[in-house]
Amino acid sequence: MSGNKEVITGSDFKRMVMGAYSEFLLEYESINALKGGGTLPGTHILRTMGAAVQPLADTKDDGIGGLSRRVAAAAIFGARGSSGVVLAQLFRGIGKGLLGKYNATSSEFGKAFQYGILYAQRVLPDSPERPIITVAKAVAKGAYHAVRANVPITEILAAAIDAGEDALMRIGREDAGARIMFTFLNGCMKGLDGNFVSPGMSLSLGLEAKSGMPDPRADKVAPYCLQFRVKNANTDTDALRRQLKEIATFVQLMRQHGGVAIHLHTDHPGAVLEQAVGWGPLRDMRVTNMSETHALTPQDAVMPVATVAVADSEAAAKDWQRAGASIVVAGSSDACPSVSELVNAAHSDFAETYVLVAASRDYRLVFEQARRLLGSRVELVLTESEDQAKKALAAFDAQQSAKKNAARMQAAADA
Repeated sequence: MSGNKEVITGSDFKRMVMGAYSEFLLEYESINALKGGGTLPGTHILRTMGAAVQPLADTKDDGIGGLSRRVAAAAIFGARGSSGVVLAQLFRGIGKGLLGKYNATSSEFGKAFQYGILYAQRVLPDSPERPIITVAKAVAKGAYHAVRANVPITEILAAAIDAGEDALMRIGREDAGARIMFTFLNGCMKGLDGNFVSPGMSLSLGLEAKSGMPDPRADKVAPYCLQFRVKNANTDTDALRRQLKEIATFVQLMRQHGGVAIHLHTDHPGAVLEQAVGWGPLRDMRVTNMSETHALTPQDAVMPVATVAVADSEAAAKDWQRAGASIVVAGSSDACPSVSELVNAAHSDFAETYVLVAASRDYRLVFEQARRLLGSRVELVLTESEDQAKKALAAFDAQQSAKKNAARMQAAADA
C-alpha cells in the first residue's frame, strides 16, 4: 500500500460538484437523444443538478461532511425523473459516507463514493438488468480496488471510469443511464483539476436563453421544515406572513396560546430563526430535513383522504379536478414534477392522508421517492397513461382509507 496522504476538503468537494454540473450542461442534450432513463433524461438530470448546486452558492459550512449533506438534501428534494432520483441517491450515499467529517482522506472519500453507487443501485429494479446497473457495479468494483490501493482520489475516479468502460464494451450498447454515470465521473475529475467551464459563467453569458437551457435558480428547493411558536399576542400575522414569504416557500401561520404557531419550508432555517428572535419569545422549535424519512403530524386537515395528480397546464389541471383529483401538481413527462413539489402538496395539511396518482412511467421513481420520505401518510397508484389514471380517480371513495383506495384505484386502472 502506498503512503498517500492526500486530503479532500470542502472546497475540493464544491469543485467536484460544480464540475459535474458543468459537464451535464455540455452533455444533457446528447443524453436526451439516448434510449433509457425515460423522457428527456438529460434535462431531468440537469435540473436535479441545478437544485444540488444551489446550496453551494451561499452556505457558510466549509466542512466536506456538512456540504455533502446539504447537496444531498437539495438533490433528493429537487430530483426530477428516474435519472434525477438515481443521481440524488448517489449524492445521498456520498453524504452518508462523509457524515461528520471536516476533511476526508482519499480512502475515506473513495469509500463514500462506493456508498453512493450502492444507494443509486437500490432504487432501480434488478431485473431486467439495465446497462446503468451493470456499469454501476463495475464502477463500484473499480473504485473498491483503487481505494484498497490507497491511491489519490483522481486515480480512484479514473479506475472507476476504466472499469465502467470495460463493462460497457462487454455489453455492446450504451443507454442514457450509463452515459449519465460517465458524465458525472468525468465532471468530478475535471472539477478537482479546475479544468471545467464555470456553470455560473455559462449562465451569465446567456446560454440558457440561446438553447433553452434550464436556469438552475428555477429549481432551488427548500428541504427544511421549520416549526415553532412566537409567544406574542400582539403579533401582526399578515405582516409576518409577508415577511416570511420572502425567505420561505410554504408558509402557514395560526394564532395559538397567546401567540402564533408557524410552519414553513426553507433552505436556511437559521436565517429564519435569526429574524424570529425579534418577534417575541420562541417556543417548541423543530427542524425536519424533509429529504429524509419523516413523520407528518396533520394539523386541522380538511378531509381524511385526498388525491394528487399531475397536470401540464391550467386547463389540464381543471380537467384533472373534474376527473376527481383533489390537488394538482404542475408537471409533464417532459418536465417531470420534482420530489419537493409532491412532498409540499402533502405538507399542506389539506388531508390527513394522500393517494398520489402517476399517469406516466416517467413519474414512478419520483413518486416512490416521495412515498419513502413521507411514509404511511402516502399511498401510490402507478399507471402508464392519462386514461388509466382517470379510471383510477373514478374509483376513489372518500369514505375509504388511503390504503384501501390505492388498492381499488390500482385495480380499476389495470382492468
